[in-house]
Amino acid sequence: MSHQDLTHSMTGAKGEFLNRAYALDSTSAAHDLYSEWAASYDRDLADGAYASPLRAVEALLRHLPSAATSDQLEKPALAVLDAGCGTGMVAECLIPSTQLTGQSFVVDGVDLTPGMLDVARDKDFYRKLSTADLNEPLLIVDGTYDIVMCVGTLTKGHVGPKVLGEFVRVVKPAGGLVVATVHDEIWESGGYEAEVENLQSAGLVEVRGTDEFGIIEGQSKGGRMVVLRRS
Repeated sequence: MSHQDLTHSMTGAKGEFLNRAYALDSTSAAHDLYSEWAASYDRDLADGAYASPLRAVEALLRHLPSAATSDQLEKPALAVLDAGCGTGMVAECLIPSTQLTGQSFVVDGVDLTPGMLDVARDKDFYRKLSTADLNEPLLIVDGTYDIVMCVGTLTKGHVGPKVLGEFVRVVKPAGGLVVATVHDEIWESGGYEAEVENLQSAGLVEVRGTDEFGIIEGQSKGGRMVVLRRS
């Protein structure tokens, strides 16, 4: 599935926002677009049957150690960085999963656009929210988080592949997880596949998966679900 499939499911102003998103060529253009789009972003993507946040949370849960059951002691909360968190769609899927798995999470979010963070803040799922440009090194100490999630950000005109190394750096050694979606059209051409291979060759990660998945409900292609475990 190409990126046009999501565009075709969103008409009018919604489709125009998405077309502009895929044509971004600078950080300032991204800031301006998402500032303009923030108020209607959730509604527009829901109308387009956008499935990536839920699919990423499902992938994460499959790769976590067995969750606590009702007859086990509650597990300590896992610290999650939602990188490129936007309006908070990932946390909106992740936090309620505790009711099913017994595993709780505390989530910090970073995003380029204050307007998107304002929407995320109103959902009250995050411990902390702050602005960050993912094309620059993260101002986060090594090994801070149990998990980094990045959904919908590694796509055309947004953030390059070197950020995967930053995600690995800020998760805990010997088990920290990175779950990131990459748009399939740039998986190879954009250097993301090569960056995953480089991280693996350097002994920094175990690659748990780079499977194709459907970014739209009912589809099975369009993105890559990258799951890395820090060595």
